[in-house]
Amino acid sequence: MKNKGSILIVDDEKGQRDILNLILKKDGYDIVDVPGVREALAQLEKREFDLIITDLKMQGQSGLDLLEKVHADDPQQCIIMMTAHGSVDSAVEAMRRGAFDYLEKPLERDNLILTLLRAFERIGLMRENRVLQKRVESIATIPNMQGEHPKMKEVFRIVAKIAPSNSTVLIVGESGTGKELIARAIHEGSPRQSKPFIAINCAAIPETLIESELFGHEKGSFTGADSREIGIFEAADGGTVFLDEIGEMNVAMQAKLLRAIQEKEIRRVGGKVNIGLDVRLVSATNKELEQEIKKGSFREDLFYRLNVIRVNLPPLRERGSDIKTLAEFFLDKYSRAAGITMNGISKKALKLLMNYSWPGNVRQLESVIERSILMAESNYIEPDDLPTEITSCGSLAGGINFDLPAEGIDFEALEKGLIVKAMKRAEWVIGKAAPLLGMSYKTLQYRLDKFEIERPDKRAR
Repeated sequence: MKNKGSILIVDDEKGQRDILNLILKKDGYDIVDVPGVREALAQLEKREFDLIITDLKMQGQSGLDLLEKVHADDPQQCIIMMTAHGSVDSAVEAMRRGAFDYLEKPLERDNLILTLLRAFERIGLMRENRVLQKRVESIATIPNMQGEHPKMKEVFRIVAKIAPSNSTVLIVGESGTGKELIARAIHEGSPRQSKPFIAINCAAIPETLIESELFGHEKGSFTGADSREIGIFEAADGGTVFLDEIGEMNVAMQAKLLRAIQEKEIRRVGGKVNIGLDVRLVSATNKELEQEIKKGSFREDLFYRLNVIRVNLPPLRERGSDIKTLAEFFLDKYSRAAGITMNGISKKALKLLMNYSWPGNVRQLESVIERSILMAESNYIEPDDLPTEITSCGSLAGGINFDLPAEGIDFEALEKGLIVKAMKRAEWVIGKAAPLLGMSYKTLQYRLDKFEIERPDKRAR
């Protein structure tokens, strides 16, 4: 019989669990049953279930407690409550908090099966909507670059809009955010895509050689110039030149680059003939060039030539909701490359990845996932497979290095500041922010009310 879906049953009455097992397994469902909330959460750490059926009133923690804990991690998890006749009001409250439906005990088989059919119909529609949404978004998605955060969607939108033009582009972002991928996407989306794309890191080339690298040189123009060599501007004729870390270029070379952009021509080192240019220039930096201009280390006139169109790439810590998507993308990519079967990342390991600040951005995450695949003892990445810099941030002691100042602190201000940071990272979704602070949904809601913390755009209304 075809598996209709997976269901987790939570009830402290063994007889009730046995009845549900008998009915639902016979009807083709994959069933796991547990006696309480603690055991249910342990099962959810191991695997995902399409649906949870839980008793409302149990010894110890209740079905409402389970609902709150599960929806704090996954607000879309489908949950059905079972309740005695006298507790219907509590079941209605559970639906108000996000439960799909409730069933009155003693359960009637036909009502149970009908409720499950409606639940799985909803689950199927939600899955179809997610697939459809991803297909629509993929139109503006850059190959090899993943992101569903609004800031990344805006980047994709800008790239799709500007790629067909010939305008110069300045990409600004921290190291490891994917600036070269954006530059390549601009080239691939332009009429120049069949011509060369040549990238050069200005910080990696000695000052004495960078002019020759860019513009080429004639034989005998300097010691070691044994033959004529063309530079990357000539080599990229008709295509795109990407100058990474443009902020590291010295001021003298900046003047020569400015002239090349303005005049659309270059002259090789030691040469006497000007050579016409037909290249599109895309540059990138991890520096604030406006500040470099004030310091005198970057030419203002060159900045305006480069900054015709600006693309701001957000650091990974500002788009934390993309960490799971990126981690799963790299897991698939590198497990295939290594010929290793990996089924996923455990919830505990994923939580550690989500809580880390990622100073090296996407490049660091990619490296961590590649390493973890090779270190994994099973077909899931577990916390023990992650580097110590990730796992040490999983606890308060490992994640915060803080010395109490002699004058003391304003603890309420500190707590309020941490709550605001967590809410910003979670895009003001309480269910996502609560786990970052080690709080329940209800506790965080209480503290938000206590400190009168509101989303900034809500206050502006």
